[in-house]
Formats: sequence, structure tokens, C-alpha cells
Amino acid sequence: MKTAPLSAYQETLGMIYFARMLDKIRLHAAGTLREDFCDNLGSGFDGRCADFLRVKYDDLAARVLQGGSDEEILKWCFETGRELTEGDIFIWNNYLKKVGWKDGVSEILGRRKKESGLEARDEIETMLEYFEYDEGRKS
Repeated sequence: MKTAPLSAYQETLGMIYFARMLDKIRLHAAGTLREDFCDNLGSGFDGRCADFLRVKYDDLAARVLQGGSDEEILKWCFETGRELTEGDIFIWNNYLKKVGWKDGVSEILGRRKKESGLEARDEIETMLEYFEYDEGRKS
């Protein structure tokens, strides 16, 4: 059975989205990642997260497949790329929670909502909220 990844709100050492990115890597390697996620692996929010950590996505994916907990892999990112401060994590989390809300991604969010039959759901104002509804964690 193909599955969607973890919620983007899942935290790793206080950082949201990171666990979702790792989950997508693991699911894809196992052949169980939902098809609509496969084309964008390493781009979009995955790419932004890797860039924010100053690691190459391909290096991160290789590290994930070596094994280890999400926390261990995030610590590897801190050692390989850059360590994030509490302020960095605050900025990342708050940026990501607002993507799609009256910004350059709003059009994409509208299109995705329509494609998913969620266009009437006015409470979905950000991409992270969209993920929750599209992937069945909220209804």
C-alpha cells in the first residue's frame, strides 16, 4: 500500500518538517511512498529545508538510508552543514507554517485545493494545512 508521509508539523529537536522529509526518503526507498510525492523529492520544501541546513539533499538522502533516528540525522546535518540556533528554528517553523497564506505560493495552494476537491474549504489557508487535509489527518 502506498502511503503519505508524516505530518509536516512533526518536530525533530524542535524543528518542523524535517521528520516528514526523512519519512518521504524512507518510504520512497521502500517503494511505499504515495505516487504524487515521488516527482518532487528533493525539491519544494525538501530543497528549502536542505538549503536551510546547508546540506545537499542527495547527501542527506544517502545518510538517511544508512539508518539512524531523525534526531541523529538532524545532528549530522548540524555537523555537516550548519547548526541551527533556537532563533533559526523559530524562523524556519514560523516561515513554513505561513507558506501559501497571501504570498507567492497562494496560487499553487488554490490549484492544489481544487485538484483535491478541497476548494470550498476556506479554513485551509497554508500549504501545511492543505497537507493535513489532503493526506487525511484532518477532515
